[in-house]
Amino acid sequence: MNESIKYSVAMRPNPNKPEEAKKAYACMQHQRTLSLEELADHIVKHGSPFSAGSIYGIIVDLTTCASEALTEGNNVDLGKLGTFRTTISSVGAKTKDEFTEANIKRLNVNFETSAYLEERLTEATFEVTSSRKAQAAALKAEKEGKTTADWTPEVEEGDEP
Repeated sequence: MNESIKYSVAMRPNPNKPEEAKKAYACMQHQRTLSLEELADHIVKHGSPFSAGSIYGIIVDLTTCASEALTEGNNVDLGKLGTFRTTISSVGAKTKDEFTEANIKRLNVNFETSAYLEERLTEATFEVTSSRKAQAAALKAEKEGKTTADWTPEVEEGDEP
């Protein structure tokens, strides 16, 4: 990978053990979300003989057909990306005879990465960065001509500091 994965560090409680002290955890700092149009443009930059518009149309058709295939009970293998699979969430019944379609609560879609993507993920490098909150406070301070920024939460009257 050319770019490193950016993350910040946050203190978080264990939701299963709220009485325990908070621990430091990595938090992804996503750069942005690519739209289908941006993804098509990116593919063109890799030397595709097709136009961005043609690629966009193919991607739209792919997402439509993959959605149909999943709702028909099929898995969808997208090669180097991975495989989408549907699973069922249901409420148990005492016996098979008592189980009805009403016990089914929803369909879920799970994604399993391919070996190719897994390898790329394991080769990723990491770069620690400020949290989004700290970045926003620093930008605001810079725009206001300040040399320091404060991103501590404001304390409401009656709250403990």
